[in-house]
Amino acid sequence: MSQTATVAAAPGAGAGPISTEHFDVLIVGAGISGIGGAYHLSTQCPDKTFVVLEGLESFGGTWLMHKYPGIRSDSDLYTFGYRFKPWTGAPIATADEIRKYMGEVIEDNDLDRHIRYGHRITNATWSSAINTWTIDAIRTDTNEHVRFTTNFLWMCQGYYRHSQGYTPDWPGLDRYQGRIVHPQTWPDDLDLAGKQVIVIGSGATAATLVPAIAGDCAHVTVLQRSPTYFWTGRNANELADTLRELDINEEWIHEIVRRKVLHDQQVITQLSFDEPELVKHELIEGVRSFLGPDYDVEKHFTPQYRPWRQRLAFVPDGDLFQGIKSGKASMVTDEIESFTEHGILLKSGEELSADVIITATGFNLSVLGDIEFTIDDKPLVFNDTITYRGMMFTGVPNMAWVFGYFRASWTLRADLIGDFVCRLLSHMAELGASRVTPTLRASDAQLPVLAWMDPENFNPGYLMRGMHLLPQRLDAPEWQHSQDYWVEKDSLPAADLDDGCLTYE
Repeated sequence: MSQTATVAAAPGAGAGPISTEHFDVLIVGAGISGIGGAYHLSTQCPDKTFVVLEGLESFGGTWLMHKYPGIRSDSDLYTFGYRFKPWTGAPIATADEIRKYMGEVIEDNDLDRHIRYGHRITNATWSSAINTWTIDAIRTDTNEHVRFTTNFLWMCQGYYRHSQGYTPDWPGLDRYQGRIVHPQTWPDDLDLAGKQVIVIGSGATAATLVPAIAGDCAHVTVLQRSPTYFWTGRNANELADTLRELDINEEWIHEIVRRKVLHDQQVITQLSFDEPELVKHELIEGVRSFLGPDYDVEKHFTPQYRPWRQRLAFVPDGDLFQGIKSGKASMVTDEIESFTEHGILLKSGEELSADVIITATGFNLSVLGDIEFTIDDKPLVFNDTITYRGMMFTGVPNMAWVFGYFRASWTLRADLIGDFVCRLLSHMAELGASRVTPTLRASDAQLPVLAWMDPENFNPGYLMRGMHLLPQRLDAPEWQHSQDYWVEKDSLPAADLDDGCLTYE
């Protein structure tokens, strides 16, 4: 149970005192990371009180907020699903299927009583005098100001700004007379039946959206500045199907298939570094097998960068390519000169006409949910910190942050961080410590300070645009965000909590 106290109102909160609830741990966000964190706390630290604050009206995060047609995972659910909850459906799942799965986790583990929906956090303040975070929030249903205090803050809010997607400031944008839509804020009243549609971008969102709308539109043109790598396959898992035919327990199936998928992903990822031309050839030939020998695969589906330098977009059953082959969709590889009244003028001189233009151009990176953070009355400048294992930060006490993998499923790291946080909380209890703060050791001071991610390693647009917002790293395993699940699955559980990187008080 929480503890409740009455304190003076915060500045701007209106007249009269407000009540404050206290919890041992406060989780921000009820998406895939937050629900996972709540499960780990309830099972590994059952003595801890906790609350989950979610700004939206229900759980799901990405899978609740995104409403565009065809919204689905781009990771298989045997690894995107939690390790503790068997997945029994097709590997690539719709948003509704993922939310149903998450709802079962909430119901099966009695987590709903810990979640407060419609709570938009405005600021978080740490006081070393009392070793406590104070969290101010607004209830979106009543506009009431509410306050929470907590010993430990667990940020599970995701990594992009929910309110608005990224749309470049193209010349002439205001001249266009048709409708412009970003998939992240898909309107309920949009009717594409019989319309000429341009989708700008060719990443995972476009690969999902185009097959879902191509059947309704008169035609869909996918306009890309440069090609993206796609990989294809059946939306089924033969090993899982075989094990089910043998009447194997679903928990066993989940673990066996999960290990097989992770093994195969490790092989392909390593191969993309060791023999990139071989992987590139195989990926492009997979596209060619759908579009045929006469299609210009070199122009439209042959990227200039090596595989896995940006995220691979999965096309289940080749549905995007089937739409292109049928003539319902087409690819144009060119750059935008300007928008016109009726469409887009390309640098080649060609003009594309459209009734609707959909900007599948990515999102805006958001660090710490755009919440205003203060540490002992000083504003937190997040990019002045050094990350501890991609989850904690120098000078920031009693806080963990979930940021998943780029080359593997996000949830794999959410589970690992869940274990780590629970182990850390138990260790603090054993030490009798009220505060833990990542602190550089004397030997670490000799290491050069580097950007959060090496662009030669991974360089999607949203990361490059927002790198200046992110913490920095050092060239040491303890002080960076590893992208290698296959290393971290062993190194994080074995991490020494008393190696000097963490200061306890």
